[in-house]
Amino acid sequence: MTTFETFKRDIERAPALGWKRFGRWMRRQLPTGLYARSLLIIIIPMVLLQSVVAFVFMERHWQLVTQRLSTAVTRDIAAIIDLIETYPQDTNYTEIARIARERLELNVAIEPGTELPPPRSKPFFNILDEILSEEIVRQIRRPFWIDTVGESNLVEIRILLDNKILRVYARRNQAYASNTHIFLLWMVGTSLVLIGISILFLRGQIRPILHLAQAAESFGKGQKMREDFAPRGADEVRRAGLAFILMRERIERQMEQRTAMLTGVSHDLRTILTRFKLQLALAGDNPDLQGLNKDVEDMQTMLEGYLSFARGDAEEDVGELRLSNLFEKFSLEAELHDRAFSSDIDGDDQVMVRPTAFSRLVGNLVSNAMRYAKTVHVEARHRAKWLTITVDDDGPGIPERSRDDVFKPFFRLDEARNLDASGTGLGLAIARDIARSHGGNVTLSDSPMGGLRATIRIPA
Repeated sequence: MTTFETFKRDIERAPALGWKRFGRWMRRQLPTGLYARSLLIIIIPMVLLQSVVAFVFMERHWQLVTQRLSTAVTRDIAAIIDLIETYPQDTNYTEIARIARERLELNVAIEPGTELPPPRSKPFFNILDEILSEEIVRQIRRPFWIDTVGESNLVEIRILLDNKILRVYARRNQAYASNTHIFLLWMVGTSLVLIGISILFLRGQIRPILHLAQAAESFGKGQKMREDFAPRGADEVRRAGLAFILMRERIERQMEQRTAMLTGVSHDLRTILTRFKLQLALAGDNPDLQGLNKDVEDMQTMLEGYLSFARGDAEEDVGELRLSNLFEKFSLEAELHDRAFSSDIDGDDQVMVRPTAFSRLVGNLVSNAMRYAKTVHVEARHRAKWLTITVDDDGPGIPERSRDDVFKPFFRLDEARNLDASGTGLGLAIARDIARSHGGNVTLSDSPMGGLRATIRIPA
């Protein structure tokens, strides 16, 4: 592809890329909560509708009415000027003033003079000043001065005649639609009332959804659900809440059945193993039975591992755990095994987890690292939303192709590093099961120290 073709293609793709960037920016600016988004769905159309109505009203009705009123007032003033010029014999202009006052509702006065006051500063937004000035220029075509600013109910207009000045006082509502603001106030006030009522009803509809989300989040973290939780709200929300309760009950019932079944199996097998051990003990120290003793011990270890994996410590309540105390235990264990251990905590030392299960989760990973590495480093980062713990070592690591398989129950590596060389292959399976019961996960990657990095990430 030539340089010109590449440039042409980039030019053609630029608008699409710009819209995509704008769309991503808008998504980042908009709120993510259901309550805030619902408010926007209510408020934005109402604001747009009121803006269009107000613009049309201002542009059409208000301006049109004001223009017609100003035209009528200017026409009356033009008629008064015609009377003054047609009947000059009325030197005091008393009759013209009477006619203007009684018939046209205008107070007029004719004063000698040839100069008008200096022009007043134009207001920033005054539709009356603009329209009335245009009508005077169009109909009278004489020098003039007007005063439409202020809270007075009168509008003063001065027209320069040959050697005199005509002063006209008209009521503001004669030239201006002065009650227009009442419509705007009613529109805005009614909208605020409607928005307030909508917010109250919306909160009532959103609250059951929030309670359902909190219950699902607590259940996902392995915590107990609130006792007062019950399906509420609209029919769809009630059905979702009822479906969640039934799902939770089925999962808990399945877990109880699995635990009860394996407990029974464990009890039966322990009875048989106890008889084996008794018979082997009665047989004495026979070298030919050493292999059988080792098999019985392995069966006992495997049985305990199966039962522990099935139970998963799910019945434990959530409590407080200090990471510093947990890491101190690992440090003592490292001294016993002649391993170099270091730890670092960034953030709050205290976490809310199921203490025994979480200690077992981190302990499985740290013990495995100490088994195959000389140096182990543990780092905890406690943020507002997430707790992240990384376990790094300088051991042989795990091949990337096998990092997903090692989390499967009973999977054992044939390579140099086996997560449970003398056990059942449940080490990481138990660790991930505990992490997921807390609403998080465990992942494996390459460590900067040259070995394996195990990362625990759970909601804080």
